[in-house]
Amino acid sequence: MNWKVISRNIGFALLVSALFMLMSVVVSLLNGHDSALAALSISFLITFVVGIFPFIFVRETPAITLKEGYVIIFLSWLLSFVFGTLPYALWGGPFTLQNAWFESVSGFTTTGATILDDIEALPRSLLFWRASTHFIGGLGVVVFLLLVIPGSSQMKMRLTNMELTSLSRGGYSSRPNQTVYIFAYVYLALLGLSFVAYLLAGMSPFDAVCHAMSVSATGGFSTRNASIAAFDSRWVEGITMVFMYLSSIHFGVVYVTVVGRSFRPLDNPVVRFYTFWVLLMALIVGVGLKGNGICPTWGNALWNGLFETLCVTSTSGFAILDNARWPLWIMMVLMFSAVMCGSAGSTSGGVKVDRVLLLFKSIGRRVNRILHPSSVNEIRLGKRFLRLEEVAPHLQYLAVYGLLIAVSVTLSLIVGVDHQNSFIASVTSLGNVGPAYGALGTMGSFSSVPMAGKIIFTVDMFLGRIEIYPVLAVVAMVFDKRVR
Repeated sequence: MNWKVISRNIGFALLVSALFMLMSVVVSLLNGHDSALAALSISFLITFVVGIFPFIFVRETPAITLKEGYVIIFLSWLLSFVFGTLPYALWGGPFTLQNAWFESVSGFTTTGATILDDIEALPRSLLFWRASTHFIGGLGVVVFLLLVIPGSSQMKMRLTNMELTSLSRGGYSSRPNQTVYIFAYVYLALLGLSFVAYLLAGMSPFDAVCHAMSVSATGGFSTRNASIAAFDSRWVEGITMVFMYLSSIHFGVVYVTVVGRSFRPLDNPVVRFYTFWVLLMALIVGVGLKGNGICPTWGNALWNGLFETLCVTSTSGFAILDNARWPLWIMMVLMFSAVMCGSAGSTSGGVKVDRVLLLFKSIGRRVNRILHPSSVNEIRLGKRFLRLEEVAPHLQYLAVYGLLIAVSVTLSLIVGVDHQNSFIASVTSLGNVGPAYGALGTMGSFSSVPMAGKIIFTVDMFLGRIEIYPVLAVVAMVFDKRVR
C-alpha cells in the first residue's frame, strides 16, 4: 500500500474543502465580520495546512493500485466529513461535537437532514458553508480530483471506474475519461441556471446561490426554517420542482439532449419509468392530502403532492408542508420512492431507479421462463440486451441495501429511536433523502435523536453516498493479512 500517493490525493480533497471555507470567510467579511468569521478562518487554516502538507513533502506518483484507489475514495470522503465539522464545532451554539459531525456528514452526502431547530439564527457565512458542503458532495470530492488529473493518466481511468458505477457510465456514448467532464458540465449548468431562475423569481442573491447549490446537488439545506415554504411563491416552488427532476435523471442523457438539440434521448426506458413513477406517487400523495383535509383544493393537493414526491424521489430535503401532520400511510407510500429514488449518473441517492427496473425485468423474465421453459428470455433495457452476469451485481446490491436497512432499523430501535422513525429515518438516511417523520420531519430536526442514533444515521448516509461497496472493500482490506 503506497501511502504517499494516497496522502497526495486525499490532500487535494481537503484543499477543495479549504477553498470553500475561504469563500465562506469572504462571505463573513462582506456581512460585517459576522460571528462565524473566527471559526471559519481557523477551520480554513487547519484544513489548508493539512491538505497542502502532502504536496510539499511527497513526490507525485501517477500510478495507483486497485486497493489504493478504494482507500483514496474512502478516506477522501471520511476526512472531508471530519474537517467539515470544524466550522460548526468552533462556532458553537447548538453544534456539540456530535451535532457538528451529523451536520457535516448530512451536507457532504447531500442528505439534507439537520440538527438545527432555528436555521435562521446562523450567520450568513455559516449558512453559505452548509450549502457549500452540498455543492462539494453533489459533484463528489473524488470527482474534483479527477477533473485535474491529466486525461491520459491511468490513475484517472482507475478512479473513474471506482467512483462511478457501470450504471452511471451507461446511457450515452463517450470515452471513460470524458464521463467526469460531462457530469461536471451538466452539474455546473444546472447550478447556474437554477441560480438565475431563483433570482428572477424574487430571491435575494444570497438565498438564490445557497438554494441553487442545494437543488443541483439534490441536497435540501435551506437558509430558512420553513424551507421553500418561507418564500410563499409558486414560481420558486415550480423552479425547485423542475431542477429537482433534472438533477435526478442521468446527466449523460441531459447532456446528449442539449447537445443534440433533441428530446429523443429522454425517450428511454429508465427515464420513462422514473417519470411514470413520480407522477403515480404524486397522484397518490395528492389524493391523500386532499382526502385527509391537509390541502383545501384538488389543485393545491396535486401541486403539493408533486412537490413532496419530487423531494423524495430526487432525494432533495426541501419542503412546503409539515409532514408531521400527515397520516402515516402517506409517508409509507413515499418510502418506496425513498428506496428507489432517481437515476444512476445523477446526484440523487437510493438504490437508483435503473436497478429497480432491472429487478422488475428480471422477475418478468423468471415468470416467463416458468410459463415457457423452452423459450429464449433475455433482459432488454432500451436497445441493449443484458447478460445475466451484467444484471446479477445490481440485484446483489439491492439485497445488500435491504440488509443494511434491516440492520439500521434494529440498531436504532436498540438505542431508543421511536419505532416509526427507526424505519423511516433509516430509509431516508441510507437513501440520502433527508427528513424523516414527525419530530424528525420536514419542519423538524434530528436534534432529539440520541447520540448513538445520530452515529447510526450518519453511517447510513456515508454508505448510501458512496454506494456501499467501497466501504466494504476497505473494511475487508483491514482484515486481510495479504494487504498489509
